[in-house]
Amino acid sequence: MLNEPVRRVVQFATGNVGRHSLRAIIGRPDLELVGVHAAGPDKIGRDAAELCGLAQPTGVIATDDIDALIALKPECVVYTALGETRPAAAVEEMSRFLCAGINVVGTSMVWLVTPRYADDWLRVPLEQACAAGSASLYVNGIDPGYSGDTAVHAALSLVSRAESVTVQEIFDYGSYDDYEYTGTAMGFGSTAADDLPMAFQPGVITSLFGGLVRSVAGHLDTELDEIRERYQPWYAEKRIECTMTTVEPGQLAAVRFAVEGVRAGVPVITVEHVNRLTTAAAPEWEFPPDGRSGVHKVVVEGEPRVELSTQLSHPVLDVTDAGCLSTAARAVNAIDWVCRAPAGLVSIEDIPPVAMIRGLMW
Repeated sequence: MLNEPVRRVVQFATGNVGRHSLRAIIGRPDLELVGVHAAGPDKIGRDAAELCGLAQPTGVIATDDIDALIALKPECVVYTALGETRPAAAVEEMSRFLCAGINVVGTSMVWLVTPRYADDWLRVPLEQACAAGSASLYVNGIDPGYSGDTAVHAALSLVSRAESVTVQEIFDYGSYDDYEYTGTAMGFGSTAADDLPMAFQPGVITSLFGGLVRSVAGHLDTELDEIRERYQPWYAEKRIECTMTTVEPGQLAAVRFAVEGVRAGVPVITVEHVNRLTTAAAPEWEFPPDGRSGVHKVVVEGEPRVELSTQLSHPVLDVTDAGCLSTAARAVNAIDWVCRAPAGLVSIEDIPPVAMIRGLMW
């Protein structure tokens, strides 16, 4: 760590992911927290430490004033605000920092995990902002992100020939306190008579995860005939109570969905989620190994067959919160490299793997 620059950083948002990235920034000797953005009146005016569960005050007070944060002249902003339900606002917020010459790393706007495949409405204004400020933008997480890029790349490096690639998130969301977004988007608690949940309206799954399929296909030099999506709901037979919500009989308690890259009528690249509320939901569907609550898994059928499972744990946090911590880490760990990078949109392929582990031990 000797002679390494200390990066001045602003944390933007302090929700399920942001409180973990905030805590990480405060704790790292190679980063200096200079500002915090908060949207809620219950958070504005509070010390950053209080917002992420630390006892020692930092002296950095949360604000909703973006101009004031820009005036602090940070080198990087960690953007973890929910953007998928307010994309225009999220693009405008990120662009203000980028135009001011401030780099941005984040976990929001998951389309940007594969920026080369993002639609023009999203990609072009952010490219223009990067060019205007000579700044860089990088977005990643654990899923979308790690499971569909870093883990896939590692698994594929172990085969001499690949026949198919399957990426899975198999998670019990019962303990995840995020009904406002995840719960409503996936439709937990809805019935078959209700409108199709937001996340499963035609084309939405492909918009969120299709870039991952296209990216893997591109790296494999594989031409796909089509990209298709599938969705399967599971409705409860008995009442299920959990942190996410309470599900009554006949209401949605589990979902299985995927985006498939198809060649000659056969799926060759699949990104699939199996998400349930407690083990009582969809007992006939696949569970994580070893009685765990969640797993991110990559299976490459080839020579040889490779199966790579990533299982998170923490002495205090449950597995969904540990997933939020890892999501935050995917952004925070890239700060130094992104600050050194040429201006523009950054994808995981641009970053040398060892650059993501700098500063992790002190």
